[in-house]
Amino acid sequence: MTKTSPFRYGSSVSGAAFTGRKKESEQLSHNILSGIHSTIISPRRWGKTSLVEKTVNDILSSHKNTKAVFIDLFSISSEEEFLETFAREVIKATSSKLQDRLNSIKSFFKQLSPKLSLGSDPNTEFSIAFDWSEAKKHKSEILNLPELIAAEKNIRLIICLDEFQNITEYQKEEELEKAMRACWQHHKHVSYCLYGSKRHMMEELFNKSSKAFYRFGDNLFLDKIDKHIWVDFIVEKFKESAKSISKELAETIPRLMENHPWYVQQFSSYTWRLTETKVSKNELEKALMELIETNMPLYQHEIEALSSKQINLLKAIYDGEEQLTSTRVMQKYDLGTPINISRNKKSLEKNDFIYSLGAKKVDFLDPAFKLWFKITYYKADIKDLIDA
Repeated sequence: MTKTSPFRYGSSVSGAAFTGRKKESEQLSHNILSGIHSTIISPRRWGKTSLVEKTVNDILSSHKNTKAVFIDLFSISSEEEFLETFAREVIKATSSKLQDRLNSIKSFFKQLSPKLSLGSDPNTEFSIAFDWSEAKKHKSEILNLPELIAAEKNIRLIICLDEFQNITEYQKEEELEKAMRACWQHHKHVSYCLYGSKRHMMEELFNKSSKAFYRFGDNLFLDKIDKHIWVDFIVEKFKESAKSISKELAETIPRLMENHPWYVQQFSSYTWRLTETKVSKNELEKALMELIETNMPLYQHEIEALSSKQINLLKAIYDGEEQLTSTRVMQKYDLGTPINISRNKKSLEKNDFIYSLGAKKVDFLDPAFKLWFKITYYKADIKDLIDA
């Protein structure tokens, strides 16, 4: 009997803890092996990183002439840092020995003379620095590096850039975007996979005709994993760890978490830990309360930053109102003018409180926040939520 939870959240999910996404994985794998660039757009915590890592690792295990680069742009704060990280990780992924890396630097840089610094273990720790006055003029040499190396070594290279929308925070970001597009669209031996957690920013980058990355590749829009997949997964994981949960109670977890991957795994994990042998409603109630209390400080901090009109707008959205600018809705919820509503809606969407499900339908992005909101503003009871 396992003593650790079979459910995973808080980081990318792989192996036995990964479930669903078969169709998306097949599509992404096809794109990568066909040299089609991919953009993955979905709300945060829906499993983009897990999907990419799982798919790419499956490809690496079956295609020995393929190499992969994973770069998370979350902590990369400038174009200079990005280009240096990009060059380092490409060389690192395509050369396993120090001498090979030195040879790559000498062979593939013609206009630039990067400086290589070695750590205590030169095989794993090294950095590359450029004279930025020169790198600004010859950044294409860095951006073309993956194609040059892949063509020379007759390999396929997969470049995975997480939190890609962060490039919009760099100075002169439009120049960088144009330079990337100008180089990468001609690469034949490299497949790019670009994804991030800020949905509205990613959609603007790749779906706006005035942007450099418009129609750069195949846009993949992740949907939530179907409830029946979650139920089978939850029941099976409990069974594998010598515990049990009925299908009826297992359905409660994805229902309350609205099939949200992160929260289904978290709710399942809390329930698993609180269960000795067989799950009852009591364990589900305790697990849900713990989940909400764990996230409560964050939710309180977020709600305190909102105006009363924005909170009122959240109430209207929670109540399922679709005609937000109708006279009835504006008066009932004290939403202000249509201009106020439009401005507040955009702000809430930008800050990941809500997301659009079509022309009129809007919903909360975070299902646990939505439950906390119901408990806080509608005085809902945990038992009632479980039994609903």
